[in-house]
Amino acid sequence: MSLTDACLVKLVERTPNATLFTLDSDFGIYRQKGRRLIPLLAP
Repeated sequence: MSLTDACLVKLVERTPNATLFTLDSDFGIYRQKGRRLIPLLAP
């Protein structure tokens, strides 16, 4: 995980009802605190 990816994961954790728009396929395996999936909007 890069620093940029980690920052995006942290922002999603701190923002209620956040959805992450990304073209990076790695976010399919990353998890929020508590092993919750990151809501993604990806092609």
